[in-house]
Amino acid sequence: MKIYTTILLFLLAFSMNAQRILQPKLVELDLKGVIYKKEWSFDLRIHENGYSIGYNTGEVLTYKKSKYYQLELGIMKDIREKRQNKNYSFNPVSGLRAFTYGKINSLLVVRGSIGFKHYISEKAKRKGLAVGYSYSFGPAVGLLKPYYLSLIYRPSETEVGTQYRNEKYSEENANKFLNFNDINGAAGIFEGIAETKVVPGIQGKVAAHFALGAFDEYVKAIELGLMTDLYIKRIDLMAPSAGYNNKPYFIKLFANIQLGMRKN
Repeated sequence: MKIYTTILLFLLAFSMNAQRILQPKLVELDLKGVIYKKEWSFDLRIHENGYSIGYNTGEVLTYKKSKYYQLELGIMKDIREKRQNKNYSFNPVSGLRAFTYGKINSLLVVRGSIGFKHYISEKAKRKGLAVGYSYSFGPAVGLLKPYYLSLIYRPSETEVGTQYRNEKYSEENANKFLNFNDINGAAGIFEGIAETKVVPGIQGKVAAHFALGAFDEYVKAIELGLMTDLYIKRIDLMAPSAGYNNKPYFIKLFANIQLGMRKN
């Protein structure tokens, strides 16, 4: 009887020890969000020479790397541009508009890019901040439209009294176009649209990327960076002036807000 009791106690002790050894440890899960395969977003970008809006669609390649395609539409200005009014006490011509003195062309830019985004910080937890960088490059198409002003022709210059004529800048009318007293205001926004010229070029961007909840369903990011546009010829936005030349390129700092979604 003592033998059976001893064997029973031995088996019971062994069983309890085995349970203690094989007992799995509780693992504290470090949730870092869900990895999605696709991503799309909208950009709102401001920079030293204007602003733009863009649409991105991309693919999540790895946990820290994404590839995207971007289509962007932007307005480019010269840093010397300043809108102003003549401050008439009454409007001599219906539709009088504020104008930019010295401006001779308006530039609308269409950019197409392929880009990559990398995260270099530790993988952010859900709702955390991830830090990385992005870069993109591709073609740029500049749409250069002549800028028209409503110019004043006084009785001494006409046979029928004061007239108001919409004209673009040229060497022949340069003195009148750049004479502040002969400017009545800007012409209509669509004036000269049929004379728009296409100027091809290339462009690129590089930026620091800060994403809130980088692996969440919703895209919420801010970018700070440098962008450049290079065209095949000089872009004349302002009339020639001493000490300043129009150039075929633009280099500018920018800030960008990016909002969108991710999906599987």
